[in-house]
Amino acid sequence: MNSSARLTTFVFGAMLSTWLFFVSVDLALADPIDASSHTVIPEPAAKQLAIKPHGRAYLFRGALGPIFSRGMDHLTERIERTGVTANVYEFTICRLIAEKAIREYRVDPAPITLIGHSMGGFCALKFAEMLQAEAIPVSLIVTVDPAHITPAVPLNVERYINVFLSKSVLGGGDVKPQQGYRGDYASFDLSEHDEISHINIDKMDSVHEQLVAKILQLAATPAKEGEAVPILYVVPANAAIELWDSGMPVFARSGDTLQTIAALYHLPLWSLSQINEGADNAPLVPGERIVVPRHLIPLTDISGQSLSRR
Repeated sequence: MNSSARLTTFVFGAMLSTWLFFVSVDLALADPIDASSHTVIPEPAAKQLAIKPHGRAYLFRGALGPIFSRGMDHLTERIERTGVTANVYEFTICRLIAEKAIREYRVDPAPITLIGHSMGGFCALKFAEMLQAEAIPVSLIVTVDPAHITPAVPLNVERYINVFLSKSVLGGGDVKPQQGYRGDYASFDLSEHDEISHINIDKMDSVHEQLVAKILQLAATPAKEGEAVPILYVVPANAAIELWDSGMPVFARSGDTLQTIAALYHLPLWSLSQINEGADNAPLVPGERIVVPRHLIPLTDISGQSLSRR
């Protein structure tokens, strides 16, 4: 074994040992604990909000976070520059920070965002469970390749996004919502992107930009109307990583195909093909229910009229 291979084996072993140690500590306590480049997908309305940003973001690194989860530090800095209060912590003090967040919310009930990488993602969901026990909502949770033991999304979460690698040993958490969940839910498996690993998945600039835009949108987004459909995608290898917030149902008209609907909503065809039955060019039955992914701010056509329900 050459020196490079020995170094890789040593780093992997150290990360895995640290991860298993903290997992065993958490299970013993049985209590809530405390880059690559891609095409940037613009969200035009996100940077044109007139409402002053208001909210708090709590970000959490994974095991050996100061070494391997520095993307959380950079994302924290970007969020802070928008005017939203943001801080980054080690996942091991998650319980303490959650207790602090509860006290802060009682004084000033600002929207809460939770973001975590690896074991930090596990922490974000445990954090949300603590808030649920206090009847406190969570505006947005984003988990970045969370650990396999990450719990389900609790019912007090309004919007949840998971960006993960299904084949990851250190992460790979395919997190599902609890039964009865009615919030926005979107899951993105990036396992077909060979350039992305557990070590750099938290450092993608295009993902950071989209997350900052979503946090800014929270202050301007009205209460949800209609049905929010969970979406789960395996993002194709050559596709840009666009973080939709959930799906919404639309209904086919005469002559529609998945291809024409994709063009109408300015969506990549694969995003409809994966979650709807039928061939791309096959005619759809008029009135047939089709799920299309959407962002927080409703899609509009060229004339500015809403297309959300057609």
